[in-house]
Amino acid sequence: MARKAKLRPYHHGDLREALIASATEMIEEGGPSSFTLRECARRAGVSHAAPKNHFATAEDLIAEVAARGFEHFVAALAQAADSSVDQSPDARLTATCRAYVDFARSHRGVYGLMFRERSGFAKSEHLRTAARAAWEQLHRSVAAVTGPGRGDTDAKAAHVWSLVHGIASLTIDRRFPEIIDPEAVIATSVASLPAAIRSVGPAR
Repeated sequence: MARKAKLRPYHHGDLREALIASATEMIEEGGPSSFTLRECARRAGVSHAAPKNHFATAEDLIAEVAARGFEHFVAALAQAADSSVDQSPDARLTATCRAYVDFARSHRGVYGLMFRERSGFAKSEHLRTAARAAWEQLHRSVAAVTGPGRGDTDAKAAHVWSLVHGIASLTIDRRFPEIIDPEAVIATSVASLPAAIRSVGPAR
């Protein structure tokens, strides 16, 4: 029999953070669809009405979880690029893209939430800002490879984002055929990106 999740007692004044931590834990365990405000409150050790003091709706709370997810995501991409032994633009882009896939695999629930359209998300300025920062982080890595003054950098960055996001999604959803080694797909695809974006000419 599965045990109930342990309650998360909080200190006075920390309820907002306790709720965010409990919501994150739930979503990582069971995906975005597993989240309920009542269970989140139970895990935080408070009544089901208490979250209303900090979040007007359940959507507001999970929008904050998604925003925090994007912030951790950006930090992971930046750290991977900065930690690369080879600091050439190509190597930094490769490290960034590998970190993208690794983050998705390590945080499947929150990653799924980050890229899911929900009605309450449009209201969250924090989420919009955090998501924009993720795009800017990837865009900088692509721009360093393509060189300054290239008008097609936006399109190339979107191309890279689409490809890496697709690989990440296929990997975490286990959609590759059994005969294909996901690790080989990730390594080959990520390593080929710098040369690929150089070979694509500007849109006409």
